[in-house]
Amino acid sequence: MSKFLIAILLFCSVTIQSIAQTYHPSKENIEARHQFQDRKFGMFIHWGLSSILGSGEWVMNNRSISKKNYTRLLQVFDPIHFDAAKWVSAAKSAGMKYIVFITRHHDGFSLWDSKYTEWKITNTPYGKDVLKMLSDECRRQGMKLGLYYSLVDWYRDDYPYETGRTGKASGRTAKSNYDAYLQFMKNQLTELLTNYGDIMSIWLDGHWDQTNPEGSADMSARIDWKYNELYSLIHQLQPNCLIGNNHHLDPMPGEDFQMFEKDLPGHNKSGLSYQAPSEEMPLETCETMNGSWGFNITDNNYKSVKQLIHYIVNAAGLNTNFLLNIGPMPDGSVQPEFTDTLQAIGKWMQENGETIYGTRGNVIPQQEWGAVTRKDKNIYVHLFSKPDENYILLPGFKEKIISAITFKGKAKVNFKQQPEGVFIYLDGIVLDDTDTIFQLSVK
Repeated sequence: MSKFLIAILLFCSVTIQSIAQTYHPSKENIEARHQFQDRKFGMFIHWGLSSILGSGEWVMNNRSISKKNYTRLLQVFDPIHFDAAKWVSAAKSAGMKYIVFITRHHDGFSLWDSKYTEWKITNTPYGKDVLKMLSDECRRQGMKLGLYYSLVDWYRDDYPYETGRTGKASGRTAKSNYDAYLQFMKNQLTELLTNYGDIMSIWLDGHWDQTNPEGSADMSARIDWKYNELYSLIHQLQPNCLIGNNHHLDPMPGEDFQMFEKDLPGHNKSGLSYQAPSEEMPLETCETMNGSWGFNITDNNYKSVKQLIHYIVNAAGLNTNFLLNIGPMPDGSVQPEFTDTLQAIGKWMQENGETIYGTRGNVIPQQEWGAVTRKDKNIYVHLFSKPDENYILLPGFKEKIISAITFKGKAKVNFKQQPEGVFIYLDGIVLDDTDTIFQLSVK
C-alpha cells in the first residue's frame, strides 16, 4: 500500500468516528444531486468473468459453481475487443449523459488493478486495467462516470456467507470475519475514489443478501453493515459523489439518491420495490434491454425502441432518472441488438431531448395515456397512443396556460382550463406512433 493511501485511510478512520448518524449533505453534494437529476438518462454496464459463460451475471450462484471451479475462468478471460472509446460513444449515441460501470459484482472479481486482491482483471491473460481506460475515455468524451460496487461476495472467505441468502455452493468452510471484510471494502473504495478521477456516484448492491426476501414483515439485516463508516469514507474522499444503495428499502442516513430495480417508483411489478419513493432526494430506476443484466447468449427477449422511449418518458414524468443496461460479450464487444437500439433511441432524444433533459416530474399524477414533464415555464405533455375521446385531461392542473402548441411543428393546439384540470383537444392533430408531444407555456 502506498504511503499516500495509508495517510488517507488513517485520516478518514479518525474523522469517521466523530461523524454522527445524522447526515447533512455538503453544498457540493446538493449541487451534484441537481446535476444528476438534469442528466436523466444513463448507461449501466454489466460485464466481467461471468460473461464468459453466457448465462448472466448470477451464473456462479444459479449453477452452483464452486469457488475452485469458477477460479478457472481467470485464465481464459481475454477481452481482446474491449474498446472504451466504442463503449462511451455508444452511450453518447443514445443521448446518455452518464455511465455506471460494474467494478466488482457478486462473484467478487475486481475489474481494476486493485492492490488488495489477486482476484482481478490484471491477473488474467488480458492483463489491463479496464476501469482506468474507461474512466480516461469518459473524461475525454465528457461523460460522467459512476461505479457499481457489490457488498456481497461469493468468493472471499471473510464475507459473512453463513448468514447470506446466496453463494451457498461456493465451497467456503473458513469462518467469516466481517471486520476484515469491511476493511477490505474500505480499502477498495479508497482506491476507486482516489485513482480514477471524479466519480459521479457509488452504486452499492447486495444488502438484500442479509435480509429476508423482499416483502417480508421483518426486513432487518442479519449483520451490521456499518454503513455510517462506508458512507462517511466515500463522502470524505469525494464530497460530491452520490451514494445509492440497492437495498430495496426506504433511504438510509448518508444516501444521496434512491434507486428502484426494474420498476418505476411507486410500482412493484418486479416484486423488489416495496419502498415508497422519496420526496427529498433524486430517484433512479434501472432496466435491462432484454431480460438479463450480464451477457446471456440465449436471451433474445429484446425490448423495442418504443418501449424503451416510453420508459424514459414515464421515468422523467415521475421525476426519475432512467439507467438502461447493456451486457457486453466476453470479448468486450457490444452486440448489434444493443447498439442499433441505442442509436435509434439517440435519434429520438436528439429531436425531443429538450422535453426530458433538465426537466422535473410529478406535474400531475401518472396517466394511462402518457406522462408530463416540466422545465421552468414550459410543460411537456407526452401522449403515447390515441385515447378513446378526442381529448386528454391534465387532472388538477391549476396554473394559467398562455399557449399550447405541438412540440414538433409548433402547430397551435386547442385547450380549455376547467376546475377539474386542463383539456387538450386532439382535433386535427396527426398523432406520432411513438410519442406525440405538446408544449404548454404557463404564466
